[in-house]
Amino acid sequence: MKSNRLGEIELQVMWSRLIAVVEEQAQTLLRTAFSSIVRECGDLSAGVFDAKGRMLAQAVTGTPGHVNSMAESVKHFIRHFPTETMKPGDIYITNDPWMGTGHLNDFVLTTPCFHRGKLVALFSCTSHLMDIGGLGFGPDATDVFMEGLYIPMLKLAEGGKLNETLMAMIRANTRQPVDTEGDVYSLANCNDVGCKRLVDMMEEFDLNDLDRLADYVCERSRKAVLAEIAKLPQGSWSNKMTVDGYDEPIDLVATTTISEKGIHVDYTGTSAASLRGINVPMAYTTAYTVFGLACIVSSRIPNNAGSLAPLTVSAPEGCILNAQKPKPVLIRHVIGQMLPDVVFGCLRQAIPDRVPAEGTSCLWNINMRGTAGNTNGGNYGFMMTFTSNGGTGARPVKDGLSATAYPSGVRGTPVEVAESITPLLFWRKEYRADSGGAGRTRGGLGQTMEIESAIGQPFELLAAFDRIDHPPRGRDGGANGAAGEVQLKSGKKLKGKGFQVIPAGDRLIVLTSGGAGIGAPKTRSRESVTADVADGLVTTAQAAKVYGAGKSDTSKAKRSRKRA
Repeated sequence: MKSNRLGEIELQVMWSRLIAVVEEQAQTLLRTAFSSIVRECGDLSAGVFDAKGRMLAQAVTGTPGHVNSMAESVKHFIRHFPTETMKPGDIYITNDPWMGTGHLNDFVLTTPCFHRGKLVALFSCTSHLMDIGGLGFGPDATDVFMEGLYIPMLKLAEGGKLNETLMAMIRANTRQPVDTEGDVYSLANCNDVGCKRLVDMMEEFDLNDLDRLADYVCERSRKAVLAEIAKLPQGSWSNKMTVDGYDEPIDLVATTTISEKGIHVDYTGTSAASLRGINVPMAYTTAYTVFGLACIVSSRIPNNAGSLAPLTVSAPEGCILNAQKPKPVLIRHVIGQMLPDVVFGCLRQAIPDRVPAEGTSCLWNINMRGTAGNTNGGNYGFMMTFTSNGGTGARPVKDGLSATAYPSGVRGTPVEVAESITPLLFWRKEYRADSGGAGRTRGGLGQTMEIESAIGQPFELLAAFDRIDHPPRGRDGGANGAAGEVQLKSGKKLKGKGFQVIPAGDRLIVLTSGGAGIGAPKTRSRESVTADVADGLVTTAQAAKVYGAGKSDTSKAKRSRKRA
């Protein structure tokens, strides 16, 4: 019995060490990436897999859409390149949306790790590259081939020798060849660091393989998730959410079934695939659906193949959540990141005290492109994805988070960085007062941003926004979050999706949506309303009209603001 206990302790220590290994892997990618959305915002993933393709550990740094879809990518790599054919120095690459992470701008690299002459693991990583050709990072394409360079399952390196032909193809199909090439090397390097650290760990613990540890991690995690599911009421619940779509609204319909075997989400009833690039491959649909489930059901259990196993997803072929090749999918995140909120709408019928209201959900990425002055001499201009976020929905006992990217976890791009690498000026980036849906607990606030060319040139907006026509919905008497808006300072209203030009001398104004509230606004505590007004989150007019605040409350808030 004693030796078994010691074995459990050793396995637990090694499991924690694996998580540390993949976090160093991710930090290597974060610190060496050329793409600003990776190095500044953390749009990446990193993980270690056993020889069967089971994900054993993921880095804390990274996004659910990358990690949980990459978990399936490694199985595709093994199918194309059986493990018995892999050799030291091999590196595999793809950006296939249906075998990768959902769109062409994400490159997935997988590297076999060898110890004492034997393949013991696979390291895989993903990051978003700013430009890979095509129409650019927007939703206007009508098939995947218009969206950029498509790399099937290939060897980036064989036996340590780089595939120079492939690298030449990559450089030739981007408006930013230096950055794109650098990002490929960054991905390869991060896997190498993971391999080195794993070999160090195996030497330290005198391991010949990871078989016992892998089984322990997966089985322990699976049982832990099933134990949490067993605490939930069993049954099926349905929810429907309508979002803006490209040129017509889209219905996202889910039925969530909780049983002793696990939780299954089925998207039958969801709208058909779009003609434009907002469609979602099944791997990305699964990734964000199971992430939403895990946040509510098993948030304290590490994410791996075992913990993911009891959470399953299905969607009819041809619907927007199971788009088939060659449907355009470049902006799949706008719809895919709505799915946790869709699932929450099911779960709140079973466990309302654990589920938040609807939030902005999708990232409000401001995709801008233009010249950088002189376009001669190989200067391709600039392409910038400025990551911004709206508010999250109110929680049952807490307010929502302002300007926070849930569920993606991607950080906002610092204005200083954007201005240093593009010829753009940001005149404003501030909280959008009154945008959080009123309630007993208030939704998080969106933002207001105002952007202009600093060189007097027009620039292009590749708009990919949502929650403009269909803002986040309040619950139990709570108010909706404020709808998003996109316009010019001169007054012209812009479309939420599609290619548009910002004229020279005018300014782009983007207002991200706020999260929805929970509960009747007039049941919110007077102290909270006073604090909101004092902090500039709620105006005095809104406090009086919606929350029923009296003059004494607003006067107290004004005095507090003056002292601050």
